[in-house]
Amino acid sequence: MNIISIQSHVVYGHVGNSAAVVPLQRLGHEVWPIHTVQFSNHTGYGEWTGDVFDPGLIGRCMAGLRQRGLLPGCDGLLSGYIGSPEAGVEVLSAAQSLRQENPLALYCCDPVIGDAGKGVYVQHGVAAFMRDKALPVADVITPNQFETEYLAGFALRSPDDLLRAFRVLHALGPKVILITSLLTRDVSDDKLDLAVSDGRLIWKLRTPRLPMAFNGAGDCIAALFFAHYLATRSAPEALSRAASSVHGLLQRTMISGARELALVEAQEEFIRPSRIFAPRAI
Repeated sequence: MNIISIQSHVVYGHVGNSAAVVPLQRLGHEVWPIHTVQFSNHTGYGEWTGDVFDPGLIGRCMAGLRQRGLLPGCDGLLSGYIGSPEAGVEVLSAAQSLRQENPLALYCCDPVIGDAGKGVYVQHGVAAFMRDKALPVADVITPNQFETEYLAGFALRSPDDLLRAFRVLHALGPKVILITSLLTRDVSDDKLDLAVSDGRLIWKLRTPRLPMAFNGAGDCIAALFFAHYLATRSAPEALSRAASSVHGLLQRTMISGARELALVEAQEEFIRPSRIFAPRAI
């Protein structure tokens, strides 16, 4: 498959396109990355250098792909971190351009807004753009729990809250919703849930909760889930494959003692995960 990925990029480390491209390529897919920023390293280090690119770069790159006659053969577009609402407008224009050339192509939006403990960390206007503009256009979205709560407008504390959140978000437009981290009252401290809905059924998948968190894990699982969903059109199968791979990746990273995701060292996890986790319908 051919997938356009519009995200941030770092020279050192693995977030944004630096976390998405390698796993997708290891699965055998062609990835056409468009960078929204290029930094020396991710901002979690506190200091970094680099540039936020002109939002118009997205449209110019898409125009070049169109001129080469490549868009009819593109299966999907994935977007992650955007630096401004203006960049978001360009991303949605790119998704619409792709659909004009290939009506079967899907758009997956990872609505990067913030995280628990950090709050909203994107530029003013981006979070509202995601809710009001991006979700109505997206076929697939992959928010974490914090982002789900922001987009739905209430906290997720119970299984009933989860069901309600899926209903609210589906009503905004997306057909498939993956919540990439879920810690409700029914989840013990040593476990982590993921949940997916295709608008008909909802599945949950539970993994051990690792004692460390790594930048870029959300970008990686969004990319893997989207690719597996494009290939299978099965939300639970895509969830199982993506979650199993990322759990294996995180375990290998933790064992290695590295601060950055061990994407290269653990690349076999994308093909043959060490442990397979199966979702259950709820």
